[in-house]
Amino acid sequence: MSQIQPGIKNTKSVAVTIENSALAMGSGTLRVFATPAMIALIEGCCAESVADMLGEGLTTVGTNIDAAHVAASPLGASILCKSVLTEVDGRKLSFEAEVYDSKELIGKAKHTRFIVDAEKFLNKTYAKLNQ
Repeated sequence: MSQIQPGIKNTKSVAVTIENSALAMGSGTLRVFATPAMIALIEGCCAESVADMLGEGLTTVGTNIDAAHVAASPLGASILCKSVLTEVDGRKLSFEAEVYDSKELIGKAKHTRFIVDAEKFLNKTYAKLNQ
């Protein structure tokens, strides 16, 4: 994990489809790229940027996102997320991301993830069901 250092960059892209539209995701009534889909794209882009550097059994979980969705993108548009790891504080990873369609910046975010042991995390999470 010592290779996880600020400056790590990643990109991830998706096409705007009816499935990730505001109408389909229940976040609005229009056939445009949904804010929840943009959030998922940002989280995925950030998570993927460090995934190959984690030790066996480790993963990251998102804990905070401060995002602005500033422009709409229609069905068929190509969406590109660019992320950069800005800070590492123990298990806490801080990212900044920007999201573009072919015309303009459509969103930006600050996102926090934590490195966790996947098995321990799931055991703790599912133990709540038995309480």
